[in-house]
Amino acid sequence: MESACRMTESIDFANLIWQIAELLRGPYRPPQYERVMLPMTVLRRFDCVLAPTKAQVVADYKRLKVRLEGNALDERLNAVAGQRFHNHAGLDFRRLKGDPDNIARHLVGYIQGFSANVQNIFEYFEFENEIEKMREANILYLVISKFADVNLHPDNVSNAQMGLIFENLIRRFNELANETAGDHFTPREVIQLMVNILFIDDDDLLATPGTARTLLDPACGTGGMLAEAQNYLREHHAQARLFVYGQDYNKRAFATAASDMLIKQVDHNGDGENILFGDSFTDDRFDDRTFDYFLTNPPFGVDWKKQQKEIRREHEEEGFFGRFGAGLPRVSDGSLLFLQQMWAKREQVKASEHKRGSRLVIVLSGSPLFAGGAGSGESEIRRWLIENDWLEAIVGLPEQMFYNTGIGTYVWIVTNRKERQRKGKIQLVDARETWTLGGSAESKRSLGDKRRHLSEAQIDEIVRLYGRFEDDAHSRVFDNEDFGYTRVTVERPLRLLYRMTVNGKERFLDACPELLDDLQVIDEALGREPLNDWNAVRNDIAELLGRRESRWTRKERNFFREVFTEIDPGSAPVVKDGDGYEPDPALRDFENVPLKLDIDKFFEREVRPHVIDAWIDRDKDRIGYEIAFNRHFYEFTRQRPLAEIDADLKDAKEEIVRLLRDLVQ
Repeated sequence: MESACRMTESIDFANLIWQIAELLRGPYRPPQYERVMLPMTVLRRFDCVLAPTKAQVVADYKRLKVRLEGNALDERLNAVAGQRFHNHAGLDFRRLKGDPDNIARHLVGYIQGFSANVQNIFEYFEFENEIEKMREANILYLVISKFADVNLHPDNVSNAQMGLIFENLIRRFNELANETAGDHFTPREVIQLMVNILFIDDDDLLATPGTARTLLDPACGTGGMLAEAQNYLREHHAQARLFVYGQDYNKRAFATAASDMLIKQVDHNGDGENILFGDSFTDDRFDDRTFDYFLTNPPFGVDWKKQQKEIRREHEEEGFFGRFGAGLPRVSDGSLLFLQQMWAKREQVKASEHKRGSRLVIVLSGSPLFAGGAGSGESEIRRWLIENDWLEAIVGLPEQMFYNTGIGTYVWIVTNRKERQRKGKIQLVDARETWTLGGSAESKRSLGDKRRHLSEAQIDEIVRLYGRFEDDAHSRVFDNEDFGYTRVTVERPLRLLYRMTVNGKERFLDACPELLDDLQVIDEALGREPLNDWNAVRNDIAELLGRRESRWTRKERNFFREVFTEIDPGSAPVVKDGDGYEPDPALRDFENVPLKLDIDKFFEREVRPHVIDAWIDRDKDRIGYEIAFNRHFYEFTRQRPLAEIDADLKDAKEEIVRLLRDLVQ
């Protein structure tokens, strides 16, 4: 109930801020509102937080600036403000309203009065450009005045509510722009489910006084996952300390996340250095760190063409010592790169050093479950996870759960510290039919593509399914090997029919005119009738050329066969040099044999009865892994009896005839 009230109040505040955004109409198109509204919301939040100590900070600044500067001055004034940031300008939102004619200059000066960490955030907002644009449009004073009436002090709007306000605003902005809102945040209830699963086995650890843990989200967007993880620990393990870290390449999303983390009353959030800007693939800002937990929702179906050169270099040159050593997925979807990027930063399990290993929870589309055959990048990544016994479970979520896409999604749980009963096992949890209609608990309307949500009771139900680790209608437990297979190559012999023809002679001599005499001898000796045993023909030709002491190159021999033979199912198989037959590429086939089955027995049972002359080329074996989630939960629906269907069709036909008769009458 408390959570629902908090959500309702957050929507009310978001609606209030949205009304202010309407003042921008004209100079700005609706999709451009976020350029102003996100930084203004952050600025007003900072203004409210700093209000109680503002006068003392300004006074101390005037006294200290003559002998301190830079970080030393910032640290002293931050302490006075009681925050990890401060503002020493003699202005606030109320005072900004007092001089309408110079409000743009004063607003810039106000922003420049913040400590360096906040100024850095506003550089990514690129807000000074928008200040000038609003000044020219004569709307800056109106916007400032309206925001001055919105009380965003933490006593009035909690940190959790503030996160919901940002979520609501960003969703609206991206819907207007027809962009991917999912690039910036994940639905709150999905994050809650992921966080519950992330920490489910660590109650004892997190309840230990003085426990400090670290968490990374390399695609953190506006920081919703980081915030929810901290909320969980605050509610369930207040004595534990969770240091959260994030990175994002979207400037406004990054600035919003950095602002949110900076303002929270948590002494281990850092001074802004825990949220960093940059592309996680090509500019890894945490390349020298390891983490206890990983939590992320990477963009679905986003290609990595721009980063391809750097990623391939790391894959090829550094192998398993780099981040992407397991394999490279197709360029059109880089989500599995995020998984590798995180798992390369895992903590090792070392009891002697009190290292407990790591847990990772990531939400992915359905494609990474099965895309790519044996030997492909996707399959090799799955193989890497499963053969190392790191993949613990996958939870299938309902469709229409995300704001920007209606596709089904899956939560992967990866860990290098499986509990004893989970070792060598993978659990699949089917929660695809566990949902409540409506975009959220407070709104039965759709929110973009989001038409369904999870209630708190449903989240608990899914977590219990996962925690029980049992086989039932919605949970299946498998051995790791159940998802692996050997891709075997089934060959059949090449069968060639020899025939000397006039057109063939012309073609051959155009390329090899020096072999005219040899060709005439072969033509005269073998004749023009088709011969269905190339092995005998080849031996006869070799004997003829030997008597003439004529030696052909391999290229010439191959060209002769190409010109004067054709594939013929009725001819004799072509014997290889050595043992066996030459395979016919056109008849080549492949079979995926589950790892638990004997390949030779499978072949004799499933293949040999249908193609008696086939064989397996074991040198071409490839191991592959795929997770056919749907197949494991498929329920056969018995078809209706044919007589029943015929009766229904007859009734429908009679009804149509009756309606037509009534129409004519």
